[in-house]
Order: sequence, then C-alpha cells, then structure tokens
Amino acid sequence: MTTTTTTTATEVVGFEQVSKSYGDVRAVDGLTLRLHPGETVALLGPNGAGKSTTLDLLLGLKQADSGTVRIFGTGPREAIVAGRVGAMLQSGGLMDEVTVRELVTLACDLHPRAYPVTDVLARAGVTQIADRKVNKLSGGQAQRVRFALATAGDSDLIVLDEPTTGMDVSARQAFWATMREQADQGRTVLFATHYLEEADAIADRVLVLHRGRLLADGTAAEIKAKAGARRVSFDLEGPLDEEPLRNLPFLTSIDISGHTVRIQSSDADATVHALYGLGVHPRNLEVAGLGLEQAFVAITAAEEAKSL
Repeated sequence: MTTTTTTTATEVVGFEQVSKSYGDVRAVDGLTLRLHPGETVALLGPNGAGKSTTLDLLLGLKQADSGTVRIFGTGPREAIVAGRVGAMLQSGGLMDEVTVRELVTLACDLHPRAYPVTDVLARAGVTQIADRKVNKLSGGQAQRVRFALATAGDSDLIVLDEPTTGMDVSARQAFWATMREQADQGRTVLFATHYLEEADAIADRVLVLHRGRLLADGTAAEIKAKAGARRVSFDLEGPLDEEPLRNLPFLTSIDISGHTVRIQSSDADATVHALYGLGVHPRNLEVAGLGLEQAFVAITAAEEAKSL
C-alpha cells in the first residue's frame, strides 16, 4: 500500500523526507510520497494532521525545514510560474469591488496557457453571476469562483483545499463531474476534504495523514480493509440485558439505541457466533465492511492509542 520512492519520468509530485515544524510542533514529519498523471488523490486527516502545511509546502507558500518537494522535476515556484499548477485554497481571499468576470479575466491574463474567459466561467458554473461583485457572493458562490481561478488555464496539476465547503448538493455534484473530466484528460487532482463520502466516491487513491506522517496510502477499498474491523447490526425484541452484549468478544465499539444494536468487531464471525451463544434471537442481522469514515476513525484512533 505504500508508494515507491523511485523518481520516474511520469512523476507529478515528489515529497522526499519532508519535515516542517512550528516551534515544538512538527506539522510534517519525514513525509515521502509520489503522485502520478491522471490520479485523483484525496488527502485526509484529523485537524492538526498536517494537511494544510503539506499543501502549503507543495505550492511553495512555505519552505520545508528538511527534505525536498518537486513538481514535474522542478521546485514548486518554477512549476507554478510555468502555469503547470492550478490551486484552490480554502483560505484564499478574493478581491473586493470587482466583478466575477473581471477577476476571472485577470486570472486568464496571468496564466501562460489560459483558456477563454467564457469557457472558464461556464466550467465553474458562474456565468449567471459573472457581473456580480465578488464581495456580494454567498459562500458556495465564492467557492465556485475560486475553482474558476484554479482552472483558468491548462494546468497539469490541480490542488484543492476543502473545495466544496459551502456548496449545495447539486453544485458539489457538478463540481466533481468537472474534476473527473480533468483527470480523464490526464491531469492530476489532489484535494483535501473533510467530506469522507467524497473521498470514497471520487478518489482513485486516498492518503491518510496523522501528526504529519503518512499513515495509510491506497485505494478507498484498501484503506477500509486496513482498518480490519467490520460492522454488525441487528434488532432484539423484549427487554435488553446490555452487559452480555458489551462483553461479546472482539468488540471495538458498540452502540445500543432502543432495540437496535450496532457493533464494530475485529472478528465479526466470532462475535456473531458468541451472540447466538447468548441464547438471543437477533433480527435484521447485517454484517458489512466499514465505510471510509469508520475506517478513517479506526485507523487514526489506533495510531493515537500507540502514543499513549
């Protein structure tokens, strides 16, 4: 599940033993990873995991204390000046007292390989608000304008930080449809998100950061398998004696709500066998793998437990 550290001609991004500290806090700790053309990669991690610092290092907004960051074999700033990188940052401010069209036109004028302004507006879904002042936009509209700025030209790498924050469901779906088109054309898309269902549905590859280190790297299915647990849910009729349920073997968590019991187990077969051994008769019994969100929580919780 780990990526190779061998540099290849097709490498888009290369981090080699990169570290960055703020005082006593190690935000990025010996990070090594590779991204390749056409990948859609989700960057996940709890708050403080180092996601934003990683993106800042990638975009040349911060300098690493040690290690190297390369984009298309050059430094981040060289790649950005060449127009090979488009970025949409959650914290990126937008100019006030200009219209959306004026701002997008400026971005196109500055890009070495710019697209026509009308195409950029349409792709981002902001044509209808093109003549509106930027400071009069809603949060979701502002996000779409940031997306327009990130895709103002023919960039080979698109970096997105929490891109769909503030967007409604239809806008999010349209956004990701556009991102799929970008990846299908050979571009690499790297996005940090708290919407784990987006990572599950969109990403070819998932990177999980924890305390600045790469904790897991693989497809969403591989990340789920890494968690090692499965979900067991069932209903019980009549009065519930919770103590025997809470003492079932291999439980990692249990939630009892009314007559519905939801369990996470590291050995679902043994847990279910023991359940029937209690002499109860579960109804609507379901056993399934963890979703990406539950797997993410399980993996990071296990790592936290190691540090205690």
